[in-house]
Amino acid sequence: MAEIRDDLKYTKEHEWLKIEGNIATEGITDYAQSELSDIVMLELPEVGKEIKAGDAVGTIEAVKAVSDLYAGLSGKIIAINEEAVADPSILNKDPYGKGWLYKIELKDANEIETLLTPEEYKKLIAEH
Repeated sequence: MAEIRDDLKYTKEHEWLKIEGNIATEGITDYAQSELSDIVMLELPEVGKEIKAGDAVGTIEAVKAVSDLYAGLSGKIIAINEEAVADPSILNKDPYGKGWLYKIELKDANEIETLLTPEEYKKLIAEH
C-alpha cells in the first residue's frame, strides 16, 4: 500500500503539497512514483514563472511512460529541486522528502480548500 502522509494535501493528479504560511512545496506521491517505476528524467518550471492550479508545469519521464506535472495551486515558482533534476531516482527513493519538486509562493490561499485531504486521497487511489 502506498504511503499517504497526514500532514499533506493532495491532488487528483497524484501530487502532494505541504503548506507553510503562503509557501507550498509540491512533489509527487508515493503512489505516483510506484506507478511510474524507474524515473529517469525530470523537467521542472523555471524559478519566477507564474503558474495556475491545474496547469501542466513540467514532465516526469520514467522507463515506462512520460507524465505531465500539474500545479496544485496558483502562484509563483520560488525554488526548484536541482538535486532531483540531476538525479531523478530520488523521487523513487524519497518522494516526500528529498524528492520534492518545487516551491510556490501562493497567489490565493483559498485554493487550498480545493485540494484533497489524506482521507479523500486514500479513497481516490483505492478506486484505481
